[in-house]
Amino acid sequence: MKRQEKADRIGVLLDELYPKPPIPLGHRNPYTLLVAVTLSAQTTDAKVNQVTPALFAEADTPEKMAALGADRIRELIQTVGLAPTKARNLSRAAIQIVEAGGEVIPDWDFLESLAGVGHKTASVVMAQAFGAPAFPVDTHIHRLAGRWGLSKARNVEQTERDLKAVFPKDTWARRHLQIIYFGREFCPARHHDLTACPICSWAATKTRIRQEAMR
Repeated sequence: MKRQEKADRIGVLLDELYPKPPIPLGHRNPYTLLVAVTLSAQTTDAKVNQVTPALFAEADTPEKMAALGADRIRELIQTVGLAPTKARNLSRAAIQIVEAGGEVIPDWDFLESLAGVGHKTASVVMAQAFGAPAFPVDTHIHRLAGRWGLSKARNVEQTERDLKAVFPKDTWARRHLQIIYFGREFCPARHHDLTACPICSWAATKTRIRQEAMR
């Protein structure tokens, strides 16, 4: 089966399973989504959702976050991985946004210039907060794209390009979320029987199935 044919079939299945996938991170506005996604690096969404209510109760705008300061931010997010670094980045990014006018601007260069904000985080904000055509790819989506034969890339940047090439632009934002949910429900990173997976069972190569069975 050709790569495009796989993508088309996968898209139909994902739309059946998750027709309107919700954003898994709790947020109130583009800024709080930016904060939540920043916190989610190397941390589960569930853990982020545990700490953000208290954080947003004190600071749900860049102005309030800047006034809060890194030390207080760290206290509020201390159970999240890499909390000291993330607290400093959130404080600095809030100051940067305030200095730029106080609003999260839907601009790639602006977002990626913020402390702690990489391309993946910027992509999530652009897609989910502003409806821009973006396909955020993290290590989980990178892994599934490889399993499914949609990409042979060694890094998330190339995987993003490969996925954008096979999925229609108007589906990118929901495909990102759908693949995340599918991975959690059917396609975990470890101890996964590819032959029983609703997608891997027919999309993965025999070589890939054999390799993962040996892990």
